[in-house]
Amino acid sequence: MKWPFDQPRNCATVFSKSVLNRSRPILLVSHDEDDHGWQFLDGVSEDLEDLALAGLGHVLEIDPGIVELADLVPGFQATRAGPQEQWVVEPAPPQDED
Repeated sequence: MKWPFDQPRNCATVFSKSVLNRSRPILLVSHDEDDHGWQFLDGVSEDLEDLALAGLGHVLEIDPGIVELADLVPGFQATRAGPQEQWVVEPAPPQDED
């Protein structure tokens, strides 16, 4: 299969630790507008201590169905209520500047 994402497999990507250890499903996918980075989150906590960096290639190992979001436009996010639910795609909310 041709790599579907706009960033390479080894691109540092933000994951919820619970997604990486497979204790929670991916419920929020964000494609950042500023740097085209990706985030794969559990939708529960975005506290820094609950996040980790891993290569983008891990996402398809964790949830092969995420391939359907590989063309998510930068500046948009996709959310779903559960792993069997449909994704809802919308513009990502503005980032708070600290």
